[in-house]
Amino acid sequence: MILDAFKLTGKVAIVTGCRTGLGQGIALGLAEAGADIVGIDLNNLGDTKTGVEAAGRKFLGIEADLSNIRVIDDIIDQAMQAFGRIDILVNTAGIIRRADALEFSEKDWDDVMNINLKAVFFLAQAAAKQFVKQDTGGKIINIASLLSFQGGIRVPSYTASKSGVMGITRLLANEWAKHRINVNAIAPGYMATDNTAPLRQDAKRSEEILQRIPAGRWGLPADLQGIAVFLASEASAYVNGYTIAVDGGWLAR
Repeated sequence: MILDAFKLTGKVAIVTGCRTGLGQGIALGLAEAGADIVGIDLNNLGDTKTGVEAAGRKFLGIEADLSNIRVIDDIIDQAMQAFGRIDILVNTAGIIRRADALEFSEKDWDDVMNINLKAVFFLAQAAAKQFVKQDTGGKIINIASLLSFQGGIRVPSYTASKSGVMGITRLLANEWAKHRINVNAIAPGYMATDNTAPLRQDAKRSEEILQRIPAGRWGLPADLQGIAVFLASEASAYVNGYTIAVDGGWLAR
């Protein structure tokens, strides 16, 4: 049965940035499909833990600051101690800084690049090493953006980092497909999350955005659950190096 290929029963997924928003939505979707979850965020993972356990799955919460990649080895070690294997990595954690490019600071550049791109690469590397050691293959899902395809305004480090995510997704897919590791990315459109709160609170800007989205609404974390389960499952075994937009039709406009 084709639906069996979408099941994640017995799988273990690491999901970063899963306290709220897109990361939480993805974690809950993977849990509903059968995966146990290792959730990473700065703090306050209780709501995600409750949701995962309500789906009948196990949850390990790890409080970690991914701006320092020295925490990555400990994340992998804790996941292995708890579950004995890793099958899926979802790199959801991300931040944004807004300012005109003429005034953009080095700190705002480095803060965003460290979380959105550097941590993504080194977490993927650590997970892939474990996949190879296990000889099981594995799935890596990165979170790109519409600004992986477009320039945007007033978010130079965010645009650079998300363009980099799409590029590194392709490179890792090229190198690791021989190990049965699939590396793909999801590019969310304008989603109702903490990162977009300033835009949604600006009535004029929010209306401009909604007029451009054919679906006529902001996306929700639940809108990413289906594609995340697909990319994490055997149903996507021959999908590699691709960035899939989930944007209500924004890029088609």
